[in-house]
Amino acid sequence: MAEPELVQSFRFEVLLTLGAAGKPPQLLGNGAFAECGGLELEADVKEYLEGGFNSGVIRRVGRVKLQPLVLKRGIMVPEGGKYMDTAFWDWLTAMVSGALPVLRCDGHIRVSNPHNTQKVAHWSFTRGLPVKLTGPALNAKTGEIAIEELHIAHEGLQLEAKP
Repeated sequence: MAEPELVQSFRFEVLLTLGAAGKPPQLLGNGAFAECGGLELEADVKEYLEGGFNSGVIRRVGRVKLQPLVLKRGIMVPEGGKYMDTAFWDWLTAMVSGALPVLRCDGHIRVSNPHNTQKVAHWSFTRGLPVKLTGPALNAKTGEIAIEELHIAHEGLQLEAKP
């Protein structure tokens, strides 16, 4: 019998699409993220004190709390381009300036095996909105890659049964 393999976190891809009602989705970003965090669900548990039941409490299921996804990537200059990719900044500033319709983002996070021959995990989220965008920390003394960070609040996160 084969031993189960642990999922390694270094080979993953993120696909983000923007959409509005009645329009085809447009690609917002894919693949080139260095980090992805916030794949988290937390159940809210309500506690009730029942008279006569002094040795404990009654616990009931409440709402699920969804944490924002946090994506980090190196700032890119599109192929043949001379200026950085501004898609995330354009999305957030359009929303803040009141542009209608508000564009929502759906996304997929897929994890592959170390040889990139098979998908081993797949999360999807729906109706995301940008809540925070951080530009790079610029420092002339180092040769580090400029990293931007995007936080997306969403309305649903699901671990798919099959990648």
